[in-house]
Amino acid sequence: MLRPFVDDDGAPFFEYAARGELRMQTCAGCGEVLFPPRPMCPRCQGTEFAWKRMSGRGHIWSFAVPRPPLLPDYAAVAPYPVVVVELAEDRRLRLVGNLVADDDPQTGIDSVDPATIEIGQPVRVVFRDLEGLAVAAWTRR
Repeated sequence: MLRPFVDDDGAPFFEYAARGELRMQTCAGCGEVLFPPRPMCPRCQGTEFAWKRMSGRGHIWSFAVPRPPLLPDYAAVAPYPVVVVELAEDRRLRLVGNLVADDDPQTGIDSVDPATIEIGQPVRVVFRDLEGLAVAAWTRR
């Protein structure tokens, strides 16, 4: 699988994820929650940030089911669902990740039957190890 690129702005996101926490960059000046992380707040141009803990809950806003032809590592586990999750705290915050059957780290990304996925289904975040980096995935709640 492809490992996300971690830059200075996004590094705290992955550090918190490694602890099992979903946190979002929040502007200290105006309180705007930012995702993806960035060096400057687009609302007030502030450059001081805190990392706000989120509930990790949301709902499926959209989804796709990739099928071959794909890159070889992905084709081996296709089809698998990829969801866009709208977070409960702010409908403008959306994260992409795999939908998995449960929070067992060994559960594969192909563990959910794509025919059972519906827009609006409630989900919660679970974290998976990807080559030493904790990444967000989602399971139904």
